[in-house]
Amino acid sequence: MPVFHKNLTIRTGSHNELVDVTDRVRQVLSESGVNTGQCTIYTPHATAGVTINENADPNIATDFLNALRKMIVEHDQWLHDQIDNNAAAHIKSALIGPSETVPILEGELALGRWQNIFLCEFDGPRTRHLIVSIVS
Repeated sequence: MPVFHKNLTIRTGSHNELVDVTDRVRQVLSESGVNTGQCTIYTPHATAGVTINENADPNIATDFLNALRKMIVEHDQWLHDQIDNNAAAHIKSALIGPSETVPILEGELALGRWQNIFLCEFDGPRTRHLIVSIVS
């Protein structure tokens, strides 16, 4: 199985943010020349994640982040906050997860009509990395 890897650098601008990386992942797929296979998008950070969701309505990202803020309060209630004050970011990252895998069909990401790929920033702004691995 041939494997194609590419590292992407993403600069986030907010403490909590969803960054649409779909076009960048599509560019990596194009560079790979793979027609059928799997594309995995992974972030090697303990305070960031990767998810797939709608991008047609910008309120989706706001609602997504607001829901996470309500579930995981960013206060000094967490024991880990005594170390570096980002325990909420670690919990959000663990819930969302560090990766997504998308099938590749006929040279395209098999995303649904309204689906896009997002880097989820929970402890920014920072410089983040995505590893895109494509297997044919």
